[in-house]
Amino acid sequence: MNTQPNHEDEIFKEKRKPKNPITFKLQLNEEQKQAKAKILDSTITLLAGAAGSGKTLLACQIGLERLFMREVEKVIITRPTVSKEEIGFLPGDLREKMDPWVQPIYQNMFLLYNKEKVEKCIAEGQIEIVPVSFMRGRTFVNCIVIVDEAQNVTHEQMEMIVTRIGKGSKMIICGDDAQVDLKQKRDSGFKFLYSAAKRIKNLEAISLKQNHRDPIVEELINLYNDAYEKGMSLGSSGTNGSSKK
Repeated sequence: MNTQPNHEDEIFKEKRKPKNPITFKLQLNEEQKQAKAKILDSTITLLAGAAGSGKTLLACQIGLERLFMREVEKVIITRPTVSKEEIGFLPGDLREKMDPWVQPIYQNMFLLYNKEKVEKCIAEGQIEIVPVSFMRGRTFVNCIVIVDEAQNVTHEQMEMIVTRIGKGSKMIICGDDAQVDLKQKRDSGFKFLYSAAKRIKNLEAISLKQNHRDPIVEELINLYNDAYEKGMSLGSSGTNGSSKK
């Protein structure tokens, strides 16, 4: 009787997972820990919060942890940039073209973990950058998908993104309604999907409140939000756009 292991069994055998938890350089606060538990219990999560609330940091921590624990095969990073046609005119390969837009995500990953290890994962394709305009037709299986700056994703783009998710994957969609750069704020697909979370199973909506930057940031955000609500437009200081010499 042949007792030798079958070659196909070796190929498809589950990879051995680390025995010890992954140690990160930065620790999550209680709000982020609670959000993380909900994210891991859902398929798609809309993660909202003001600038400095730690949305992207939390998404990166989950992505790296799942990758290093061999719970997923890849971390996919996407965010709205320029059109597919305009990207084609930029110099370099796809990673080099996208580099200016994904630097904030890289910096969060470097804050969390060893930079050399993260860069090795990027070079080997375990962390993959996929522009929104390149996602059509793809299915992401056994991945953590991070969608950053999602407030600038249109309804059509959001529909296309969320329908890319395959089995064994989770998607974390980070956005801030106060930072919509689209010509028409109503074109943002983030708020619409956030409001629909209660109607769809395994679609979670979470809002982070705590500020992780200097305390002045929260006061400045409140200052500008109040001003915008009162109808202030930038440049309405009474100087008509000219400065005093």
